Amino acid sequence: MNIQVRSGDTLWYYSNLFNIPLQLILDSNPQVDPSGLMIGQTINIPGYQTTTYTIQQGDTFWKIASQRRLSVDALALLNPNVNPRQLQIGQTIRIPVRVTYRVVDGNQPYDYQLLLRDLNDLTEIYPFVRAETIGKSVMGKDLTELQIGRGNKIVHWNGAFHANEWITTAVIMQFLNDYLLALTNKETIRGLDVSPYYDQVTVSIVPMVDPDGVDLSLNGPPQGRFGEEALRFNNGNTDFSGWKANIRGVDLNNQYPAKWDVEAARKPKEPAPRDFPGYQPLTEPEAVAMAELAGKRQFEKMLAFHTQGEVIYWGYEGLEPPRAFTIVQEFQRVSGYEPIRYVDSYAGYKDWFVKVYRRPGFTVELGQGVNPLPLSQFDEIYQETLGIFLASLYM
Repeated sequence: MNIQVRSGDTLWYYSNLFNIPLQLILDSNPQVDPSGLMIGQTINIPGYQTTTYTIQQGDTFWKIASQRRLSVDALALLNPNVNPRQLQIGQTIRIPVRVTYRVVDGNQPYDYQLLLRDLNDLTEIYPFVRAETIGKSVMGKDLTELQIGRGNKIVHWNGAFHANEWITTAVIMQFLNDYLLALTNKETIRGLDVSPYYDQVTVSIVPMVDPDGVDLSLNGPPQGRFGEEALRFNNGNTDFSGWKANIRGVDLNNQYPAKWDVEAARKPKEPAPRDFPGYQPLTEPEAVAMAELAGKRQFEKMLAFHTQGEVIYWGYEGLEPPRAFTIVQEFQRVSGYEPIRYVDSYAGYKDWFVKVYRRPGFTVELGQGVNPLPLSQFDEIYQETLGIFLASLYM
């Protein structure tokens, strides 16, 4: 929600007027000098949207505000050209509406267009969320990273490394929405006050690593060369629901130089719906973007969300730090998922992250069954994963 500065206004006043933490207003207006506000300057107020209202017989600003539990001055601020003593029947005014509801509904087939819509809605309502394009997919789709918070400790989450695991994106986006609601409305999540973590932690999120593959899995092959090649890799089968790779038939979570040669020796030798690790490590733009992001951000810990199995893989060749065990024990406590330290599978993002940075890295396998998991599991998966998201902030 945008407002225009009046004489004497301060950001501290807006914080009290709209009951929004001052830091969130400051971070929603990074180009604004809070000690040098200018009359007419535009200020973003997070956690609000506006609607319009048509003046009726007997209306006053006081009556309209009191019916909506608003301050009269909030109405005055949003309607600077309206004289509250001379309201006219049929006149239209702006009303601030506090956002107390999710705009993200993860419980649906979650493709790239839906992600873009939700990203647009969230960054508009919560302008303290920072969005950055970290690279492009094979087909040129933006790979978006979101950052929330201002702490030096950077915690990273990612989803949909694998196309048919798109439900992980939906889970991440719904939790993100709940986190933003809790921050702006000064609420708890499962009894935990999350507001301190905004100052202590910066959350880095890449919700959809493989957007081309997700769209292929959900919507079928695109027109043109990439669609034709995908059909060939899929042996002419038009059902792509089980497709795991990127659009070029490369498994993005087999692309990392952490025993890559071991995986290459026992996996498909050419592009395929799943498991082909590429002809060498880090050939795919999506995998490269994620590697570069880890170097740029220097994550304190990393969580890659996959499906399925209700397990958490957390070790690699004994290079994981001792505190990774403490963290994964808490993840187990809050989710019921089983920690597994080592597994005979390599070349994944978690493996590479632990190998290179010697920091805690986790592959969290959501749900049980056969990928793609049915949406009938979504609510249960969300509740199980909620504790892991929260624990990654405080551990």
